[in-house]
Amino acid sequence: MANGRHVYPKARPAMERFKEEVADDLGLLDKANRIGWNNMTTKEAGRVGGEMVRRLIKKAEEDPDS
Repeated sequence: MANGRHVYPKARPAMERFKEEVADDLGLLDKANRIGWNNMTTKEAGRVGGEMVRRLIKKAEEDPDS
């Protein structure tokens, strides 16, 4: 994001689904749906974001041509 806006707005739905997938894997999706993403703790949000980055890096390393 740049200044609170997505650089590629068309990617937003896919990134939201990815965020929810990661949160579900971490056992945080139910809480996020219950209290809202903006009310998650910094630690919880960081876990989700960090895992998203780890998975994206792993995918890029496995398939550098994509």
